Amino acid sequence: MKLLTAFIQPEKLNDVKRALFAAEVRKMSVTNCLGCGQQGGFPEHYRGQELEVNLIKKVRIEIALNNDFVQPAIDAIIIGAKTGNIGDGKILISNLDECIRIRTEESGNEAIG
Repeated sequence: MKLLTAFIQPEKLNDVKRALFAAEVRKMSVTNCLGCGQQGGFPEHYRGQELEVNLIKKVRIEIALNNDFVQPAIDAIIIGAKTGNIGDGKILISNLDECIRIRTEESGNEAIG
């Protein structure tokens, strides 16, 4: 079992969801967040003052996956999120020690579904 965490551009969320659904990955958590990466920031003017904005709006997607679905999910996120420009995002994969479905008390692969 793996936990996939992806940080993508907000405007690419619908494309990523479509690609994930096509790969039969339908369970996910989505959160709005702020972050900075290689693209740095950009100057912005507010009340006559120039400010450096270096926290950019991103979307965080978290998906618990059985091992068979890890690579299809990665491929789907890349298809949906890639523009070829700096700031496309990152995909992080970590081991998931346990998963428990609260309603049925199932654990492990069965709980992920």
